[in-house]
Amino acid sequence: MTFNCMGSLVRALRRFATARGGVSAVEFALLFPMMLTLYFGGVEVTTGVSISRKSTLVAHTVADLVAQTNNVTDAGMQDIFKAAGAVVAPYSETDLKVTVSSIEIDAAGIAKIKWSDTHGGTARPVDQVVTLKPALVVPNTSLIWGEVDYMYKPTFGWVLTGTFNLGDKSMLRPRLSNIVTRSAS
Repeated sequence: MTFNCMGSLVRALRRFATARGGVSAVEFALLFPMMLTLYFGGVEVTTGVSISRKSTLVAHTVADLVAQTNNVTDAGMQDIFKAAGAVVAPYSETDLKVTVSSIEIDAAGIAKIKWSDTHGGTARPVDQVVTLKPALVVPNTSLIWGEVDYMYKPTFGWVLTGTFNLGDKSMLRPRLSNIVTRSAS
């Protein structure tokens, strides 16, 4: 009787050792959380990189649109800010801050803000001294400065948590005149 029980136990242990029925389910259960983390983390990182790239495009676009004119009016500036919203699409425009400024460089090479407008942010104060890279300091000229800030909040928050301030700046020389003026009408 003992020999018979021992043989049954050995056969049961062999069947258990060679059984493969639930291995896939156990492996899947162990890997599934990591696969979800990789997927959602990839989505969050990709979205962040895309918004960062859109910020660069918005900064260049607003500076370029202003640099193509002699004078910017209130209505023209509103159209430029609408264009910024179109460039950042399909992402939310509510998290977008756009500032466009004209920098005048005098004969001594001192750069100051001539005028500044913003959408969702804070305009730069007139006559604020700006430090530029030496290559941009050309006496008796001006620059159009486009600045963008985008507050990116990851959708899932599994891999990236908190809020990230993404943005960029672009400086262009006016094309049609030495300086772009700003008027109310």
